[in-house]
Amino acid sequence: MKTLVHTLDNPPASAPVDTPALWREFAPTLPADTVIWSDIVPGGCHGARLLRRGSSLRMVALDASANFSLVLYAAADLLERYNMPDTLKAQHTAHLTRGHVLMSDMGRAMASITEDTLGWHDPLGALLDETLLVAKYPAQRYATHRNAMARAGREGLQVELAKFGLAPRDLIAPVNAFSKVQVDLEGRFQFAERHAKPGSALELRCEMDLLVAYSSAPHPLDPAPVYTPGRIGLAAWHSGTAQADDFCRSFRPENARALHNTELLYL
Repeated sequence: MKTLVHTLDNPPASAPVDTPALWREFAPTLPADTVIWSDIVPGGCHGARLLRRGSSLRMVALDASANFSLVLYAAADLLERYNMPDTLKAQHTAHLTRGHVLMSDMGRAMASITEDTLGWHDPLGALLDETLLVAKYPAQRYATHRNAMARAGREGLQVELAKFGLAPRDLIAPVNAFSKVQVDLEGRFQFAERHAKPGSALELRCEMDLLVAYSSAPHPLDPAPVYTPGRIGLAAWHSGTAQADDFCRSFRPENARALHNTELLYL
């Protein structure tokens, strides 16, 4: 399995000089001297980034219809990746918000949710795939719509993972940021419409060197009859690692153990 550690060695002390300051539009309170890069992801698009331990990623919903599906892999060993069942079981939760830690299948903390203005992000609803995309929405193909074509989250993430030597079988359950899914008394998923508001923000602190792949395609349970996924603002900056009095560390004993397990890798 490929390792990506060499691509993260000796990072620059500051952002590249030609990096656009897009973060000023949606995250203006970030200290300018800490920002590494920023981007605005159009609705329905996908991408991937390498993020170093001690950096944070701020995600901002720029439109009310935004959904942002994330998958996380350890850059040092791509066989280690975010594990949804262990994350939820260890923290006794069915949704994600500030204080929660995203854990790997090795019992280590991969990232911590340090800020959240929304209060609920979905870890259960999976991904919109091409079959469901075609069934739900009128055809919006590249031949007619160019960059406004309709894209599915599953296939978009598979494209991004392939760039790093990962196959479709390596795709894992995502975190669907800015979406809310509840379970009713009959055990059925219920999608909360209009959950995210423009300006809703979520911050992840990287506890290890990470490959993060993402898609801004709609949530698969979104009942909207028109394909209108929202834009996402992204900003990465040097935040530092979890300290002894960190909120996420003290949120649950399991979080402290997971953070400790990660810290042992960096001694």
